[in-house]
Amino acid sequence: MASQKQKAEIFKALHHAPTGFLMPNAWDPGSAVVLAQEGFPALGTTSAGIAFSLGKCDFQLPDPSLGLTRGVMFQCIRRIVEAVPLPVNGDLENGYGHRPETVAETVRLAIEAGLAGGNIEDHDPRLPDGLYDENLAAERIRAAREAIEHSGTTFVLNAKIDAYSLSLPDPLKISLRRARLFRDAGADCIYPCGVSDMESVRILVQEAGAPVNVVVGWGGARFNIDALLEAGVTRISVGGSLARAALGFVRAAAREMRDQGTMDFATEQIGQGELNEMFARAQDANTGDGRRETADGRREIGSFGNRKGVPGG
Repeated sequence: MASQKQKAEIFKALHHAPTGFLMPNAWDPGSAVVLAQEGFPALGTTSAGIAFSLGKCDFQLPDPSLGLTRGVMFQCIRRIVEAVPLPVNGDLENGYGHRPETVAETVRLAIEAGLAGGNIEDHDPRLPDGLYDENLAAERIRAAREAIEHSGTTFVLNAKIDAYSLSLPDPLKISLRRARLFRDAGADCIYPCGVSDMESVRILVQEAGAPVNVVVGWGGARFNIDALLEAGVTRISVGGSLARAALGFVRAAAREMRDQGTMDFATEQIGQGELNEMFARAQDANTGDGRRETADGRREIGSFGNRKGVPGG
């Protein structure tokens, strides 16, 4: 399996390719494997999806005790990284602290966990105005860049800007100013979270001076992925939308069973045999020798066969 540095170099090259790429966000090893099997060049994690999968709240709330600690989040992130051979970008929230030194430590932990890149937000819901002072925000990005340089490896630093998601006045002006500050501080990519119109996207692509990440499936934005790529967007992510949609499916299925007594939702499931094959292939790829380990410790090569319709527990 490729090293962190090898994956990060592949990931960085994607940000300088002639065309952009779609990077869906996983919330556990299973979702990561399913997404990886569909041929995407890289995956992201979603802090919201991970938190919800553990019955916790996402970061975007005033009481941090309701969310996940950095330690728990990195345990989950590491499992996702180890499940797939692709570069993985981590949702590192606000770096798990206000101080630049804390952000630097979070980036060091991200590299140790095998991440190829990560987002650092300029937003903390516990702040009166929502956004960090721009000088502090830039210093936080600079500290992250210094941690990367000291690590001796590669890591794609994505600076998230929340002027749009906070519905601030003139979010385009704020985003462009911060984009340039963060770029000069060492960001590899700019992430204006919540931008929802193509004209603003085009201006950001033209004037930010760095690759731009746009999130789809979030808020009121109804973007077409092909149109974003044609506009010059480098990276398209989906945030927690897949995880939220999955939970929405579970709730709809529960209501169908409770209220109608039917199980039409079951027609959408992936078969037991197909999932076994998928996860076996993923494990084979990650061992590096094409072999699986049996319960008694032996190594074997085999197939579960084409049993897509076979149910399981």
